[in-house]
Amino acid sequence: MRDRSDWQRLARDVRPRHRAFIDGAFTDAADGAEFDTVNPATGGVLASVARCRAVDVDRAVTAARRAFDAGSWSRAVPGHRKAVLLALAEKIREHADELALLDTLDGGKLITDTTTIDVPGSAAILQWYAEAVDKLYGQVAPTGPGDLAIVTREALGVVGAVVPWNYPLEMAIWKIAPALAVGNSVVLKPAEQSPLSALRLAELAAEAGLPDGVLSVLPGLGPEAGRAIGEHPGIDAVAFTGSTAVGKLFLRYAAESNMKQVWLECGGKSANVVFADAGDLDLVADRAVAGIYTCSGQVCSANSRLLVAESVADELTGRIAERAGALRVGDPLDPESTMGPLISRRQLDGVLGHIEAARAEARLAFGGRRLLGETDGYFIEPTAFVDVPDTAAIARDEVFGPVLAISTFRTEEEAIARVNASRYGLAASVFTDDIHRAHRVARALQVGTVSVNTVDALDVTTPFGGVKQSGYGRDLSLHALDKFTSLKTTWFAGSPQGSPEGRA
Repeated sequence: MRDRSDWQRLARDVRPRHRAFIDGAFTDAADGAEFDTVNPATGGVLASVARCRAVDVDRAVTAARRAFDAGSWSRAVPGHRKAVLLALAEKIREHADELALLDTLDGGKLITDTTTIDVPGSAAILQWYAEAVDKLYGQVAPTGPGDLAIVTREALGVVGAVVPWNYPLEMAIWKIAPALAVGNSVVLKPAEQSPLSALRLAELAAEAGLPDGVLSVLPGLGPEAGRAIGEHPGIDAVAFTGSTAVGKLFLRYAAESNMKQVWLECGGKSANVVFADAGDLDLVADRAVAGIYTCSGQVCSANSRLLVAESVADELTGRIAERAGALRVGDPLDPESTMGPLISRRQLDGVLGHIEAARAEARLAFGGRRLLGETDGYFIEPTAFVDVPDTAAIARDEVFGPVLAISTFRTEEEAIARVNASRYGLAASVFTDDIHRAHRVARALQVGTVSVNTVDALDVTTPFGGVKQSGYGRDLSLHALDKFTSLKTTWFAGSPQGSPEGRA
């Protein structure tokens, strides 16, 4: 098993790609501009990356449309697309250590997570969609005698994908795998904080046989490259994961341009509801800690609210504090670390600001400080507040950091009402040993995913997404294919009139 020194040595050999990938080749931004991507564990610059703007988006869209119209990918037999995507999945596995290091260095992800979860998971998801390509069928409508109506799904054309920094490679795969599987061309903008693994992915895709222009990767800033994708009239749909505020901007961009489809997976304030009949409080504490401190709390579906029955609140809070205190915050290249840094100095300052504001609204249970070590990294202690009123900002707003808001409830009805009062509706967890209560509460909660006796349950076979201001798109599962295809009805008239005899 590799130790910290092994990973540090391997990291020194990583050579990040830093130019945009457009029409099958790496290229500078049109004006030669660049921006720095920073290692959040050290505060040091990793690479100066092409700063793409509207003109570069136009170059990529032009290439994507040309590739789509040419049909080498869009009209290829499903078995061919399947073979290429399977080859790309194998490329990801072959270069697993390199991709894991890129996400650890660029995004601050724990090397234990990128090597065992993120990169293998990305390859598995891509393989799953590749295997689905040649198993999708159209429909035949129940027409009258002599007529035939078929319903087919067709690729939209050019898809813009804008992804966040917390799971750089995996979020890119969530978007591009189903979009490519059904024949679209994709213009991908990775987050400016973590563009490196997506650039390497584009290169591997070309090596796997993806035709030129079918996948472009444009690093750049949100207000420049991201906005240009949202406004471009040659893009048929945008798939976005990120904040609710930016998601609303993409809706505006679509309305002011070509009314492109916009699929949003936005913010969350996921609640973890623990009833008094949850018998194994050690299990609950383990899951609660994982639910908020994984990825340093930088997860859209993080269980950042804990609503716990009054009778077990003190005992559960104590067990959570013990486990949080045992977390080892440190270098993400060290396999002994169990929590890494926040993504940026801006994110660190924002989380510390939330903590400072919360001191006036609730009681600090533990944590709350920035951690200064051997480098100028963006580390912070695991933090929790108790006696948090629902009116407090940390109970309402998405902090996107390792900050847990704990409050108590007395009745099932009260717990449900307080969870549903949130403007977000991405996910929730319910802990109970009563199966009837589990079904009843899960049905009543206004969220996209309810995890029972666990947190953040997720698999490629089930859809992921939310309701309310968490957005309405769905990633993963076969349902994700709906975002990247349109329905076409083709009617063959058997009667002399050449049209159906009756209408609904």
